[in-house]
Amino acid sequence: MTLSDIPSAQSSATAAPVFDYLRRYRFKKVQLVNDTDTGLRAVIAIHSTALGPACGGLRMWTYANEQEAILDALRLARGMTYKYAAAGVNLGGGKAVIIGDPKTDKTEGLIRAMGRMIDQLGGEYITGEDVGTTLEDMETLYSETDHVVTLPVHCGCGVHRIWRDEPWRSKGSGWSAPRPRGCSSRPARA
Repeated sequence: MTLSDIPSAQSSATAAPVFDYLRRYRFKKVQLVNDTDTGLRAVIAIHSTALGPACGGLRMWTYANEQEAILDALRLARGMTYKYAAAGVNLGGGKAVIIGDPKTDKTEGLIRAMGRMIDQLGGEYITGEDVGTTLEDMETLYSETDHVVTLPVHCGCGVHRIWRDEPWRSKGSGWSAPRPRGCSSRPARA
């Protein structure tokens, strides 16, 4: 499936093959998120949690339309499943995308709103830095959710340190992530 296979945003929503794609590639969940107050429009795609919680970066990009953003999140989440499995890491694949220009649309409020949306998933999806987001954005997310793996060094976590030094491990019937070292100056939750 390519972007040209996806109908434009102006066509009927029932013509969009999103459910076909979800079934074909056995996706667990796709969440469309909106926060009117901050202008947040985003997609969180969870491909698999068979090996552990879904993990993948948070991308902010200017998409031509909502369909393109959804397909990008789906494609990238599926890729993360295979990357983690090939690397022998007990994580599933996920990805989140924020629709917007990171140079002009990104605000602290928008990033905080995204953090709250990720937090509502209760650890089923864990995010990190990606295209259009920065370590500073991850620190802002961290003020709203613990489910962030790439944090600035002053928070006690070097980028990707968590993957090298503290592998994910099973605890009973659930999965548990090592807790990031707390920022000495962790922003207060709103």
